[in-house]
Amino acid sequence: MPLTNNKYLFYSDTYMKKFYKKGFTLIELLIVIALLGALAVGLLAALDPFEQLKKGTDTGARNLASEVQGSMIRFYALKSYMPWCNDLNCGGVTDPSGAALSSLNAMITNIVSTGELKTNFSSLAGANLGKVYVTGSSLNAIVRVCYLPTSKAMKCETNTQYDKYGVVNTACPGAVDCGTTNSCYWCVQ
Repeated sequence: MPLTNNKYLFYSDTYMKKFYKKGFTLIELLIVIALLGALAVGLLAALDPFEQLKKGTDTGARNLASEVQGSMIRFYALKSYMPWCNDLNCGGVTDPSGAALSSLNAMITNIVSTGELKTNFSSLAGANLGKVYVTGSSLNAIVRVCYLPTSKAMKCETNTQYDKYGVVNTACPGAVDCGTTNSCYWCVQ
């Protein structure tokens, strides 16, 4: 009889070992969760989602500035005067935007009439249209379109060295020192 008891004990012990070896202990699970949490916090700190949003906004404003500048040059090629002028008698250096969005909208309406911009350009540009500044000269067909970047990456770009009128600002060091608090604009001309 004692042998049979050992036999049953052996089978029951083997069964219990198999049962307990499946799965993870609570401590192992907690350690894994803590490590995943630390990695997630590190990833969020490295990516900085707000900075990514600012980069996206800056990219949209930069593309808008380039499109507006290119359309004005094409308008000049067709009409022989700038879109802020009414006819060929417009001359001199001017600030056509005049910090007023209404005059920029009037220029865009002139450009749309030639087909250089789509008819819904203003509605597609939305709030970014108010962020660009246009200056230029009708005499030598110069157009400068500038915007103020908000992301660290665009503030540190070498082309971010102008005031809003497209004139080089010596207080804007470009990529040399990105910690400047001055109003340094990115311009296309």
